[in-house]
Amino acid sequence: MKILICGKGGSGKSTISALMAKEIAKRKNEVLVVDTDESNFGLYKQLGFKQPKDFMESLGGKKALGEKMMKFFRSERREGLKILDEFSIKDIPQELVVGEDGIKLVAIGKIHSFGEGCACPMGALAREFLEKLKTDGEHVVVDTDAGIEHFGRGVEAGCDKIVVVVDPSFESVQLSAKISEMSHKIGKPVFFILNRMDENSKELLELVDKNKVIGILPFDKEVFKACLKGEEVPQIPEMEKIADKLLAA
Repeated sequence: MKILICGKGGSGKSTISALMAKEIAKRKNEVLVVDTDESNFGLYKQLGFKQPKDFMESLGGKKALGEKMMKFFRSERREGLKILDEFSIKDIPQELVVGEDGIKLVAIGKIHSFGEGCACPMGALAREFLEKLKTDGEHVVVDTDAGIEHFGRGVEAGCDKIVVVVDPSFESVQLSAKISEMSHKIGKPVFFILNRMDENSKELLELVDKNKVIGILPFDKEVFKACLKGEEVPQIPEMEKIADKLLAA
């Protein structure tokens, strides 16, 4: 099963991706976390891992992949651009994978330098990676970049379920509705996790589709401190029921 985590910037996508992976792994399931956010470098720290190498480097790097894409677009070929063949998790080169305790992490690619260009090659590779990855009982948790650009890139096509992290803000509520609409059009089930809730934000429940809500996470001081210090995030009890609902849906 491939689970994609998305939402507004700063809503807690990476944190919930890490917590979800840990919770699923507790059930003795093998989990692959795929970091498709080209500008956020914090996910590996939240998992308690060292920073992985970019998967894109195994294909010659961003420049080589970008040149391949431009060559394809300039040609008269009409079949789809092929970047990867079908593969399984065990086929991923070990030097590109970090992890322990049943969780592995792969990072598609990051923006490392000023002026290196747009993130289009990373988006194309993320889409191809998820479409060509064949699972055999493993679970895949995908952390995305902020907003909905990845929908435009077609990244969601290779996933089974879409989870929207919604925080107490107008922008987040609006985005959750848009993501729900787009997910419906591509036939993907969508679920909401309401994050950083307190007594002042309970009315958020009235602003979103309650039928899609699979869990509510309160503001957690220990998680906040871990994120602030760049440390591994601690598990929180509410994630157990959320994972149960998501896996059973």
